[in-house]
Amino acid sequence: MTMNTFTIFWIALPLFLGFSSYLFPRSGRILTLGVALTSLVYSLMCLFQEAPTTLQLVDNFGVSLMIDDLSGFFILTNALVTAAVVFYCWQLNKSKFFYTQTVILHGSVNAVFICADLISLYVALEVIGIAAFLLIAYTRSDRSIWVALRYLFVSNTAMLFFLLGAALVYQQSQSFAFTALANAPMDAIALIFVGLLTKGGIFVSGLWLPLTHSESETPVSAMLSGVVVKSGIYPLARFALMFEDIDPIVRFFGVGTALLGVGYAVFEKDTKRMLAFHTVSQLGFVLAAPEVGGFYALTHGLVKSALFLIAGNLPSRNLKELRHQPIPRAVWVALAIASFSISGFPLLSGFGAKVLTMKNLLPWQVIGMNVAALGTAISFAKFIFLPHSSEVQSSVKSGFWGAMTLLLGGLVFANVVYYEAYTLGNIVKPLVTIFLGWLAYWFIFRRVAIKLPRVVEQFDHLIGVMSLMLMFLFGMVLA
Repeated sequence: MTMNTFTIFWIALPLFLGFSSYLFPRSGRILTLGVALTSLVYSLMCLFQEAPTTLQLVDNFGVSLMIDDLSGFFILTNALVTAAVVFYCWQLNKSKFFYTQTVILHGSVNAVFICADLISLYVALEVIGIAAFLLIAYTRSDRSIWVALRYLFVSNTAMLFFLLGAALVYQQSQSFAFTALANAPMDAIALIFVGLLTKGGIFVSGLWLPLTHSESETPVSAMLSGVVVKSGIYPLARFALMFEDIDPIVRFFGVGTALLGVGYAVFEKDTKRMLAFHTVSQLGFVLAAPEVGGFYALTHGLVKSALFLIAGNLPSRNLKELRHQPIPRAVWVALAIASFSISGFPLLSGFGAKVLTMKNLLPWQVIGMNVAALGTAISFAKFIFLPHSSEVQSSVKSGFWGAMTLLLGGLVFANVVYYEAYTLGNIVKPLVTIFLGWLAYWFIFRRVAIKLPRVVEQFDHLIGVMSLMLMFLFGMVLA
């Protein structure tokens, strides 16, 4: 089977098997796992192919696809996170509706990672918004329905900006291909950026994310933070690689997002909100060095999914209460491994990803990204120093350990991707950063109780923030 034939088969498979879950309701989890494993095989083919694959389906105004190693890293992330979520839910009696939406979400996220035209991207992002909305509201509680509707409203408004920008690109070039952005008017690029920045949870326009990710059910939080937000940042990274003029804008938002997210996270006392703010921060790391963003996205997807699945099984969300309540040692070990990885500790892929990102920064980015790395070490010291005991019985199901084996094993295995990182200088720097972060946590942040205002996160202000971002972008592109 050629790469082109397998690509078409792989695109159609989630649609076919997703709806088959209704015909074979007891096979929903197996079908979903089959889709994820197929994506795993496809992602490896993308990573090891000699040259990028391009496809034009239907006609010149149809669907344009481009598959390269950047696509491969993002698809691999989607495959591993989806498989881990299936393992986690294996014994939780999820309905056929849950697995159908998971498969549709998986397929539409994959579509974003290979499309190369604005209309295909728009359609895929809209499908992602609907599938994510249904999964967030899955428990049917009043709270979950409100959070889901809030997400859907913000997502649809963002995509309206994107669609207006796409229309202006077509008006200028009579094409929706990504390459048409080269001749696009500045207002079109600003509109498209507002849509993608909001969808991807970037900078202040992404402040809808902490509430949505922290209030969703545990496996849904893992999917949202592990892969869904990456559907917004993948096109930004792609644009940065294609156009020199766009690259500095993407890098600027990368640094700003990394600092904004970590600035909130170091003061946060709620475990899931802290993880959500760190999702914002880590997405900034992906965009700060777009040429190596694929590897960082893979590392972040694995570690953040693991952390959300672990946080959902802690006895409390409140970090103050957790300091006085030992957790099962086995759960703490998994939590510590994930926390070490995201802090950049050697022997885990977070180390290689951070070293690779730092080596590809521009000089003006270095100070900001090092401050963000220090903030990451401070934040995850909260988890590493939690009390734990082998005498506390763990209530987690075996599916949890299947998911942890896949995600944490992936962090160890992916460590070999950039083995050149293991030089004395590269090892000493993150160790010093982590040590300073632990000191800062133990002597300063552990003792302070500052609650940052949530005014900007309120629903009333999210659209206003989006409008301010649009004005800011107009200023940037016209400067």
